[in-house]
Amino acid sequence: MTTLLGSKLLTADEYGRLDNDGRLTELVRGRVFEISCPFTSHGYFLSQFSVVLNEAVRRNNLGRVVGGGAGLITQRDPDTVRGPDLAYYSYQRIPAGSLPEGYWPASPELVIEIRSQSDRWKDILQKVAEYLNANVLTVAVIDPSSRHVHVYSADQEARILTSADLLTFPDLLPGFEVVVGSLFE
Repeated sequence: MTTLLGSKLLTADEYGRLDNDGRLTELVRGRVFEISCPFTSHGYFLSQFSVVLNEAVRRNNLGRVVGGGAGLITQRDPDTVRGPDLAYYSYQRIPAGSLPEGYWPASPELVIEIRSQSDRWKDILQKVAEYLNANVLTVAVIDPSSRHVHVYSADQEARILTSADLLTFPDLLPGFEVVVGSLFE
C-alpha cells in the first residue's frame, strides 16, 4: 500500500469528505493508503456470493447487504476505515427505513472478504482481527485459489470449509446455506 497526504492524521469524517480522484483507498490509523484494484476474477466471486447472500436476506426480511467496499469504521483515535467486499447488517443494528448518512453508526454482523491473488494472509488476518474487535460477529474469507472459506468468530475457533462443506450462519442468517464449491463455479 502507498500512503497518501503526508503526515496529517485524518478522522473518519475527514476521510469520507476527501476527493480521492477515483483511487481506491482505506484509512488506516489516521493515514490514507492507496490500494490496488482487484483482478476481474475477484469481482466474479464477489458477485456470486452477493447474489446468494442477498437472496437469503431478502427472502427472510432480515436486513441489508452492503457491497462495493462501502466504508466501515473499525477503530477510533486514530481512525481506521476499511472497505469490506460485502457486509450484512440486520434490522436490529440498522433499522428498516431510511438509510443513515455517512458511515453507518453500527458494525455489521457479518463481513465477507474475497481473497485476491495479491493478498497476503498476514494482512487478511489483521483485517479479520479489526473487524472482530469492531463488534462484527463473523468474518468469512473466501479463498478462490484453494476453493476454501475461512470463517472467524470472536467466540469460536476458526473453521476452514472445503468445497463439499455447507456454509451456514444459523445465528446470523437463519435459512442461509450454500455448498462452498458452488461459489467457485
